Amino acid sequence: MAPVTVALDWTPNTNHAGFYIAKAKGWYADEGLEVTLLSTHHDGYKKTPAQRVADGSATFAVTPNETVISAATNPAAKKLLAVAALQAVNTSAIVTLASSGLDSPAKLDGCVYASYGARYEGRIVQEMIRAAGGSGDYVEETLPVLGIWDTLLKGRAAATWVFMGWEGVEAARKGVALNVFKLKDYAVPYCPSPVLVADATTLDGALATAFLAATARGFAFAAAQPEEAARLFCATATAENPDLPAPLDEAMCVDSVRYLVAEGAFSFPGGWGRMDLAVCQAFITWLHTSGLLTAAVQSRTPDGVATVSLDALRAGQSGALLPPPDAAALFSNAFLPRC
Repeated sequence: MAPVTVALDWTPNTNHAGFYIAKAKGWYADEGLEVTLLSTHHDGYKKTPAQRVADGSATFAVTPNETVISAATNPAAKKLLAVAALQAVNTSAIVTLASSGLDSPAKLDGCVYASYGARYEGRIVQEMIRAAGGSGDYVEETLPVLGIWDTLLKGRAAATWVFMGWEGVEAARKGVALNVFKLKDYAVPYCPSPVLVADATTLDGALATAFLAATARGFAFAAAQPEEAARLFCATATAENPDLPAPLDEAMCVDSVRYLVAEGAFSFPGGWGRMDLAVCQAFITWLHTSGLLTAAVQSRTPDGVATVSLDALRAGQSGALLPPPDAAALFSNAFLPRC
């Protein structure tokens, strides 16, 4: 059996359902693969999923699409290749509590945004605020990553970026009303995210093809049988992660998979995982034309030369504007099953 480690971008949730279903059904074993799904809670997010691919401790990682673009424009970073999109549509959004009265991104001026500390994140939010008529002058705080959602719920931050199929469903189940700001409504041509990435320089094509064939079966099962898929995901992820900081709730998982299926998240033209390179290129071009595709790299301990703070990035201290890379070099459908 060939070992494969997948670094998840969070604790197990329904964005990852297809992985756990494929494992539970024995479909990875059928492809000759022994798959380990690595949740972030095991080390408190001390390494990002992309860093695990870079150091060789993971074969694949689940990351935002921007991570691939950032790696391509950072000379010090390991070059990544996205080999599949987990969802066909973008189900993420910036949210605030409805009780806060912050019912427009423009009202986030002067407020605290709970940030994951990513290179383009804060400036994307800034562009949304500006598109809504605000100045884009807000406070970006990098709080403990796995506690960001609770930070919003407890009122210690005004806004953050979530997946509506997970945190959004959780909020609805708790009776917590949200203001939801979708990126497309504020002129951000965001492409589907998260994506599955690998080290572009060492990727084993045959292994990737086998892994993605089984994974596609897992997500197709979720699309066709959402309730059964949700229960299987919940049981499998719980068995593999008995120490989860917040135990999975089966009813929540069922509601979440139903939401994702209703949104078309698992329904891809041409088959699961396929990325529209024109959409990816449009987002890269938008980053460039909006002045966000710049050379400076963020750091929580910036040196002011090679690395800068998130505040500096938003203030325009972001280095030279870079030419937009070719999406075809960063996003590939070559290893996905053909319909």
